[in-house]
Amino acid sequence: MPKMKTNSSAKKRFRLTATGKIKRKHAYKRHILTKKSNDQKRRLGKTGLVSKADEGLVKRMLVIGK
Repeated sequence: MPKMKTNSSAKKRFRLTATGKIKRKHAYKRHILTKKSNDQKRRLGKTGLVSKADEGLVKRMLVIGK
């Protein structure tokens, strides 16, 4: 059976932490920033974690696990 291919868009968007969690960037920080508060923009600039519900899908796209 051939090897699984990593999803190219996923490998550009997600990073694995040392403990096995998946880091991601926040959405809504590209344009229309004038109406957003400085606090909101600062929060959106930081990285977040993928939720437990979506973790399996992302790990499958990145070919992580068994």
